Amino acid sequence: MVKGANVGLDALSEDIGSVVLSLAWRSATGDGDADVSLLLVGGDGKVRNDADFFFYNNPASADGSVQLLGKTPTADGSEDRITLDLSAMSSGVERVVLAASRYGGARFGDLDELRITLADRTGEPLLMFSIDDAGVESAFIFGELYRRGAEWKFRAVGQGYESGLAGLATDFGIDVDDASEEDPEASVEDAAPVPSAAVLGTLATELPATPPARPTAPEVVGVPAPRRPRTAKKKVVLPKTGGRSLAENDAWRRARLFPVPSLKSDRERETRATSVLLSVMAQVPEFGRRLTAAFGAPAGRMETFTEVTLPHGDTPKRPDGVIRVERAGKLWTALVETKTNGNALKAAQVQDYMDIAARRGYEAVITLSNDVALDGSPLVDVKVDGRRKHKAALWHLSWAEVAHQAQMLIRHEGVGNAAHAWLLLELLHYLQHENSGCHGFQNMGPAWVPVRKGIDEETLCQGDPHAIQVVESWERLVRQVCLRLGGELGQKVLPVQRAKRGTDPHTRRVTLADRLCEDGRLHAELRMDGTPGALSVAADLRTGKLRTSIDIPAPEQGYPLTWAKRLIRQLAEAPADLHIETLVEGQGGGPRGTLERLRPEPADILPRDGAQITGFRLSLLKGMGSTRGNTDSGFIRSVDDAVDRFYTSVVVHLERRPGKGPQLAETTAG
Repeated sequence: MVKGANVGLDALSEDIGSVVLSLAWRSATGDGDADVSLLLVGGDGKVRNDADFFFYNNPASADGSVQLLGKTPTADGSEDRITLDLSAMSSGVERVVLAASRYGGARFGDLDELRITLADRTGEPLLMFSIDDAGVESAFIFGELYRRGAEWKFRAVGQGYESGLAGLATDFGIDVDDASEEDPEASVEDAAPVPSAAVLGTLATELPATPPARPTAPEVVGVPAPRRPRTAKKKVVLPKTGGRSLAENDAWRRARLFPVPSLKSDRERETRATSVLLSVMAQVPEFGRRLTAAFGAPAGRMETFTEVTLPHGDTPKRPDGVIRVERAGKLWTALVETKTNGNALKAAQVQDYMDIAARRGYEAVITLSNDVALDGSPLVDVKVDGRRKHKAALWHLSWAEVAHQAQMLIRHEGVGNAAHAWLLLELLHYLQHENSGCHGFQNMGPAWVPVRKGIDEETLCQGDPHAIQVVESWERLVRQVCLRLGGELGQKVLPVQRAKRGTDPHTRRVTLADRLCEDGRLHAELRMDGTPGALSVAADLRTGKLRTSIDIPAPEQGYPLTWAKRLIRQLAEAPADLHIETLVEGQGGGPRGTLERLRPEPADILPRDGAQITGFRLSLLKGMGSTRGNTDSGFIRSVDDAVDRFYTSVVVHLERRPGKGPQLAETTAG
C-alpha cells in the first residue's frame, strides 16, 4: 500500500473477524528498538477513557478484543504483533490507531524498513505498508483500522510526532505523566502483586526488589487524583530470599506438585509433560493466553484435555492433548502433539491430526518438541487439502519457548496472584529437571560429525548439504540461547540477521553454509537492551575455540588515554584473560592485549601513530565442546557456558545505554 491509501477488509478475506497486525523495523547498528502502543478512539477522535490506551503495561483489554503479544523473532530480526478481535470490538470504538514510540532522543529516522503487516487469524498476510520517509519523529502512527458502516477498513497513515509519545497520546485525549517518558525504569503504580515468601518457599532464582511507585498528581480533599496511564514498564520481582526451611538437614527435598524422578520411558515423559503443561495453562490465564494468542486463539475461558480419542477412518487417533477456548458461545480448538527427550515429530502423525482438524472444523494443530522452529525450514512436511473450505493452521512451540514465557511472567512481569506464581514455579522446576526430557534443542544433528571431519581434513566443499544442516542447527541453537538468556534477564534478546530484507531463508542459509566451508566458522550476534553493542558468538571448527565478544564505540568527547583508563577501571572485576583490541578507522585491528597486561599500562592499547580510534573490542576465548549433544563435553553446553560467562563477567560491567542492565540469576537444583 501507499501512504494515505485505504482498503476494506471484506475485500481481503471472507473471514476477517480476527486479525494479526505486525509492526517491524530494522536498525543498521543492530540495537535500535521502539515500543508499540494502540489506542481505541471514539467518534469524537478521542479515547473514551485511559483504559483505551494499550502498551506494555496494559497489553490486553478486558473483553479480549485487543492483545499485545510482544516481540517475535523473524528471519529479518523481530516484529511486534497485536491481535484484534474485531467482532468483539465495542460499538463505541470508531478507530483503532496503531503506533510506536522511542525514548532517550532516539528518532524513527534512525531505523530502516519500517512497515506494518495485516494478516488473518491463521497468520496469512493480507496487506503490507512500508514507510520510507520517517525523520525526526520519536512517535509514529503506522496505520489505523476504522469503521465504515458495518465494514472495517485499513488506512496507511505513516505520520509522526516530534513531541514523542506524550504528544501523540495528548492528541487522542490521554493524560500521560511527563516523568514517565523521561525515566523508562520508573515502577508502575498498579503492578501485579508479588507472591509471598511463604508461598514461594526456597526460591533459587532471585532478582532486585521492586522500587516504590511514584505518587500521582496531588489529591484534592474528598476527590481522588485522576489515574494516569504510565508508560514505564512494570517490574514485578520475586523476594530475594525464601522463607526459613523447616527441614532437619539439606538432604531433605521439598515435595513437588509435579514429581519427575520416577519417569522412565519416553512415553511416560510425553504423557506427563503434556498433562502438566496443559493443566497449568488452564489454571493460569496469563500463561495460557501468552502461549495461544500468537496462534489466533481468542481471550476466553480455556479448558484442556489429554489422550482424547477422535475418529479417523478405520483407526481412531489419539492426539496428546486438546486446547479449547470459549468466547461469546464460539469455540476455538487446537490439537496438541508432544515430543520430549529430543524425539522428532513424525510427519505422518501430524498429517493425520491436520486432516482431523480440517474435517472437524478445528482451528489449529500445535506441535511441541525440543526443536526450535525456523522460517523456511519446517520441522515436518504436511500437505493441506486445497479442496476443503476450512483449513487448519499448523503451529510449533519448543519447550525452551514454554520455559521462557513462564520465566518472563513469574520473575519479571507478574501474574494475577500468589497461587498462579507458585504453579508456574512448579512448572519451571519440572521443565528444568534433568529427567523431564523438556530441555529444548540438545543435538546438532547427524551432519555435525561429517562437517567437523570435512573441515579437519579440508575436504568440505561448497554446496555440501551437510553444511546447510549444520547452519540450520546453529540457528536453532542461537534462538534457544536468546530465549534462555531473555528469560533470565527479563528482557528481549534477539538474534541479529545480517541479510537484505526479502532474502529467502534457504538462500541465506546456503550463503552461510558456503562461508562455513571456506573459513570453518559459525557466527551469530545477539541483540539485547541496555548493552553498548551486539554480543557476538563465533565457533571456529578448525581451532576448536569459541570466541564471545562485544564492540564498544568510542566516546564522542574526551581523549583516547582517558577512554582507555576508564575502560580498564570498568573491567576491574573482569577475567584477567579478557582480550582488548583497539578498533582503528580505515584499518583492521589496532593494538591489542590481555586485561592482565593492560591494567598497569592502559596506554599500551592506544595506536602509536595517533590514528583515530572508533572503538574497542572485548573478547573471551573458550575451548569448544567436541560432541554434538548437550553433555558436559558437548558443543551446545559449551556455547551456553561461553555466553553466560561473557555476559556475567564482562558485559554487566560496561557503561550501559539508558536503563540499568539486568543480571543473570544464579540457579540451583531444588
